[in-house]
Amino acid sequence: MKDKFIDLQTRKLMTGSIDRRKFMMSVLATGLTVPAALSLANRAEAATPKSGGLFRMGIAHGSTTDTLDSGTSENHFTLVNGYTFGNHLTEVGNDGQLIGELAESYESADGQTWVFNLRQGVEFHNGKTMTSEDVLASFNHHMGEDSTSAAKGLLTAVKSLKADGKNRVIFELESPNADFPFIVSDYHISIRPAGDMTSGIGTGGYIVQSFEPGVKSVLKRNPNYWKEGRAHFDEVELISIIDPTARQTALMNGDIDAMDRVDLKTINLFKRNPNINIMEKTGTAHYTFPMRLSVDPFDNYDLRMALKHSIKRQELVDKVLLGYGAVGNDHPISTANRYHNSDMPQREFDADKAAFHYKKSGHSGKIPLSASDAAFAGAVDAAQLIANSAAEAGIEIEVVREPKDGYWSNVWNNDAKGWCACYWGGRPTEDWMFSAAYTNDTEWNDTAWKGTDGSKKFNALVKAARAELDDNKRRELYYECQNLISDDGGAIVPLFNSYVSANSKAIATEDNVAANWDSDGAKCVERWWFA
Repeated sequence: MKDKFIDLQTRKLMTGSIDRRKFMMSVLATGLTVPAALSLANRAEAATPKSGGLFRMGIAHGSTTDTLDSGTSENHFTLVNGYTFGNHLTEVGNDGQLIGELAESYESADGQTWVFNLRQGVEFHNGKTMTSEDVLASFNHHMGEDSTSAAKGLLTAVKSLKADGKNRVIFELESPNADFPFIVSDYHISIRPAGDMTSGIGTGGYIVQSFEPGVKSVLKRNPNYWKEGRAHFDEVELISIIDPTARQTALMNGDIDAMDRVDLKTINLFKRNPNINIMEKTGTAHYTFPMRLSVDPFDNYDLRMALKHSIKRQELVDKVLLGYGAVGNDHPISTANRYHNSDMPQREFDADKAAFHYKKSGHSGKIPLSASDAAFAGAVDAAQLIANSAAEAGIEIEVVREPKDGYWSNVWNNDAKGWCACYWGGRPTEDWMFSAAYTNDTEWNDTAWKGTDGSKKFNALVKAARAELDDNKRRELYYECQNLISDDGGAIVPLFNSYVSANSKAIATEDNVAANWDSDGAKCVERWWFA
């Protein structure tokens, strides 16, 4: 009880609910010594957010095809930008727990009918008060028959949605889904004013001043932001700096205040700089090499299996990630996920098995593998290591170095490039991850894994698991889903990477930094401040 009381008083001091004198009196009354109380007060005041300043962030992504339509968001630049000017019905907090955002509360008696009670008095940047009409319009933007939104596949289970007055929305699902409140936190499903889904008007902590696709987004603080204790900077510049050397040089020279995706090959140089802080978080992020089953030769099961057995995964962890990560098993569910299949044997490099399946496939000749460090830092090196190990099994891989600019629109998820390097941020739940990238109805099924017996069984299992309320049965279903992806799917998932970013020591953060996305859950702009 004593510790809880002291924690409560500390939080009150941090938020300004009490002053330093009242804090000292209250904690000293518990028997805490004066030096200990002073130390607590000093730390709390140092951690108290301060307002002001221009925050500049260098981001390893950005494309000339980027837009302010959240449905098209496909890289870390648009992800951070979208979270900076927009909000969602729910959000994943920095402790990994789901909390209400624009929805003040939500409930369901059966997992099939979900009621979301909206926060009242929230204003869009154009001064319009948010109502259920805007929520319906925002969801319909992603659910329409002609919608090309990346969230379309996530919302196929929504049978109907309707308003119950101005401040309540009711979703009726095709079948029960205990994870549905997680789904509506997806970064694509930003709540926008009805009639305007593309101009960047949101309810977030910052208002878009200018947006140059693939270059920069400039924003200023929203003076009417509804969320307490968030959005501390006066102005923000999000700058696309795809080249890792240029990004790191900009941080060391003071041209930016923070950056994502540190080049691990030069991380020791960063660590020696007294003005820079390195931030490492491990979560669900992973690097992949998707093979598209829609094109030859990746429609051949034995060829896919040959390539999966021809990779030295630990070598990739050691040489590409420099130990900042773990090996993957050709499915996207990490040990941080609730239903990670810990029973599945780890796939290892096996030249004999690779050669057996390769011969059985009947293929001959070079197999192109497209890569660029736009996919992830070290992607080209990783591709070359894969080519080297595959050669030991008699498989010839030609590494094609692709331009960084336009990689996500011209290479990834494109039949013209049947095999390429990619990264995924992962998702908090198994259903969300599968629905985002592996079910047959998502726009981002970058392996085009459709039509095989394995994929058909997988899609049926995902639907069954979504509706299953018994935890043990649900676990069995998700275990089998992981087996099917690893065996039959087109995803090579050799690595789970740690998020490694850097910022000036002038930047302050909360003690607990989120791990669901890089850059504090991609919400660094509204969560951080200048010390």
